[in-house]
Amino acid sequence: MAKWGEGDPRWIVEERADATNVNNWHWTERDASNWSTDKLKTLFLAVRVQNEEGKCEVTEVSKLDGEASINNRKGKLIFFYEWSIKLNWTGTSKSGVQYKGHVEIPNLSDENSVDEVEISVSLAKDEPDTDLVALMKEEGVKLLREAMGIYISTLKTEFTQGMILPTVNGESVDPAGPPALKTEERKLVQAFTHAPAMLEADKGGKFHLVDGNVSGEFTDLVPEKYIAMKWRFKSWPEGHFATIMLTFIDKNGETELCMEGRGIPAPEEERTRQGWQRYYFEGIKQTFGYGARLF
Repeated sequence: MAKWGEGDPRWIVEERADATNVNNWHWTERDASNWSTDKLKTLFLAVRVQNEEGKCEVTEVSKLDGEASINNRKGKLIFFYEWSIKLNWTGTSKSGVQYKGHVEIPNLSDENSVDEVEISVSLAKDEPDTDLVALMKEEGVKLLREAMGIYISTLKTEFTQGMILPTVNGESVDPAGPPALKTEERKLVQAFTHAPAMLEADKGGKFHLVDGNVSGEFTDLVPEKYIAMKWRFKSWPEGHFATIMLTFIDKNGETELCMEGRGIPAPEEERTRQGWQRYYFEGIKQTFGYGARLF
């Protein structure tokens, strides 16, 4: 709505329940605290790791204090978040013995990158020593950082709908990618990964998913038959790609999806399996309602 005062007219941002910004002139703010609380809990409670010693999983978010908001000032988005987090984890050895422990993340904030965030893993008081602590400190911490990275990237994409995008030299910029990449395929991938994605769904097309943590190239695609790709985690040795084949089989009106992975680094096999289960198959099931199980 417009209000007129002395001199030239000025546009005043209308206050709306959905926090949608109706122009570029003034400061608007969207509270993301409740959304962030739910998102962080969901991401952390999905953390599970396993090796020959046993398995570990986050079982409780015991503390999640802080706040998050997004501000739009004259067309520029400013993200603020600051969280103090405590988690409880349970480890189960191969023999079935259970151990309890804690994770402390004292300062997840916009002032630090995910790699700089301090993560402290410990056993609960009076628990005996176990090699599962090392599993949680190494592989568990990796997944915790991935979870925080997904939270941040989703905050900057999913939660900013209706707010003005950042500008560069006066031109609006989509943080998820240039307009040419705004295809239906990209929207669907972003929907189930809950993170920025760029992809060219053609033979020889490149893709960058989960905020750049996954990348590769489609080597062959036949609709309703199979998808072949070169695929890698960002943390893998430079230039190393696994070969992934997804085959779709029609069985009595249902589709069976078979996945085959070759060339995955041996230390990364379990993490890769968990990643596909969590970010692809479970993500597709939760988003679109399709059944999904990784064998």
